[in-house]
Amino acid sequence: MRIAEVVGRVTLSRSHPNLRGGRFPIVLPMTLEALRDGAPTRGEEVVAYDRLGVGLGDLIGLSEGREAANPFGKQKTPVDGYCACLLDAISF
Repeated sequence: MRIAEVVGRVTLSRSHPNLRGGRFPIVLPMTLEALRDGAPTRGEEVVAYDRLGVGLGDLIGLSEGREAANPFGKQKTPVDGYCACLLDAISF
């Protein structure tokens, strides 16, 4: 799991039936320097699936790959990124 910042959202006209009821934020994974020192370095943009209701500027826990599909159980779901948690604060 990585920490990422929400920077936008994707709007769909159609989606896979297993993904109904969620939103698709665009998130930037953050480096340690960005978290600790506020450096502007970020990773590449990722579109994640969200059921928590994240907003612009929120920090989230981002699950990727096979872990992203685990919350859906045995349903085959085409998802590569999942918003696993909403972070209130980070301390070092």
